[in-house]
Amino acid sequence: MKRREFLKKTLYTTGAVAASDALNSLPLSAAQEPNLPEPPKFPTREYGKTGIKLSIIGFGGILVMNAEQKQADKLVAEAIERGVTYFDVAPTYGDAELKLGPALEPYRKNVFLACKTTQRQRETAQAELKQSLQRLRTDHFDLYQLHALTDLKNDVDAVFAKGGAMEVFIDAKKQGIVRHLGFSAHSVEAALTAMDRFDFDSILFPINFATFYKGDFGPQVIQKAQEKKVAILALKALARQHWPQDDPQRQQYAKCWYQPLTDPRESELSLRFTLSQPVTAAIPPGEEACFRMALDIAENYKPLTPAELETLKQLAQNLNPIFTAKKPEA
Repeated sequence: MKRREFLKKTLYTTGAVAASDALNSLPLSAAQEPNLPEPPKFPTREYGKTGIKLSIIGFGGILVMNAEQKQADKLVAEAIERGVTYFDVAPTYGDAELKLGPALEPYRKNVFLACKTTQRQRETAQAELKQSLQRLRTDHFDLYQLHALTDLKNDVDAVFAKGGAMEVFIDAKKQGIVRHLGFSAHSVEAALTAMDRFDFDSILFPINFATFYKGDFGPQVIQKAQEKKVAILALKALARQHWPQDDPQRQQYAKCWYQPLTDPRESELSLRFTLSQPVTAAIPPGEEACFRMALDIAENYKPLTPAELETLKQLAQNLNPIFTAKKPEA
């Protein structure tokens, strides 16, 4: 073999070995990365007509209520890693704002943050909005909501009266302090009336199989919201019924004022029922176990089959739903 050919072959072999050694020295994930499929993204849906997309499961602030700050930080980081982009909180959730603010601060620009107020008058609503912004360490809310509209006179009429909370909402949106306006409601009558009074961006409302089929609570609101092009954010997707008396599980689920679904199959069907409705997202109960279960179910969401829907209808008839539509007196 000629000297030139020998040197050429030697250099080629040495280079190949070096390249192989370099590749093998990389972490396995880095070496394989070009051939790995992208991890599945958490499902999202459009938030009404805004063009914004939200994760179909939201993070309820009650999750971090009474938690140590380190645990709150860990739980928020876990949610972000799983793909959650929608966070909802309120001053009435104990110290949740104080815990969520620092935990969410590193991710604030990448999430949709919703807050609420139960204040019905302008002055007190203004003060609570300012306090919530400070506690949550943000200069704006993506969504600000009237919280728990229930009674027409004391809630709906009060916020729309002169000097009512809606004046704060409208001013705050003009100033860019809040970007979208909404409300949550615990009665069908209040929800329907509020949607007639103002063009809200969204409604936060219980959408639950038992309240829907046994309590006739929800179908009217869904229909009206669709007619008004109001986005629907769902509550109580994993609620089962009112707590039975002396239920031993009550201690285990201290953050739930109702009996949550814990059976895996019933939970799956219930959440899929809610997500089968024209909703943008659902907020699970404020217990960590319920939240993680909801994430697992939603990652593989598929609409209910007719047989599964029939199973839920039958289950609903044996439950004591947490909300029912008030029937007019004869």
